[in-house]
This record gives sequence, structure tokens and C-alpha cells, in this order.
Amino acid sequence: MNSILSEKGQVTIPKRLRDQLGLVPGTVLDFSEDQGHLIARRIESERPIGKWRGRGSLPKNLSVDNYIQKLRGAE
Repeated sequence: MNSILSEKGQVTIPKRLRDQLGLVPGTVLDFSEDQGHLIARRIESERPIGKWRGRGSLPKNLSVDNYIQKLRGAE
């Protein structure tokens, strides 16, 4: 697949590659050079676990330790 560099230094990533790699508008790419080859790597903007933080909740009046004991059947 070919793409042409614009006067502004912009290049279009072919749709097939964008789809395969999951590149969507707003995806951050890190560019580097290795032995004359241009390398682009997707930068994960958020830690994978971070999006789940704060989503769970404990039953009222139970501490984390007590909840874990209850789950394990050691009340």
C-alpha cells in the first residue's frame, strides 16, 4: 500500500490498516526511525485497568477484608 506525503508533512494511513490496527480518530501515535525505516506505534492514552477503577461497589457496612472473607465462605 502506498500513501503520498503532503506539503504539510501529513500522510493518510490506508483504511484497511486503520481497521486492522484499531486506529480511530484521536489515536496517539509515536514516531521513530530505525535504520531508515519510519516506525509508528500506538500510544495507549489510558492504563488498561484505569477505566475500571471505581466501577465496583461493596455491600453497605462491609470493609474490603470482610467482603473478601464473605466471598471465600469464611464468615
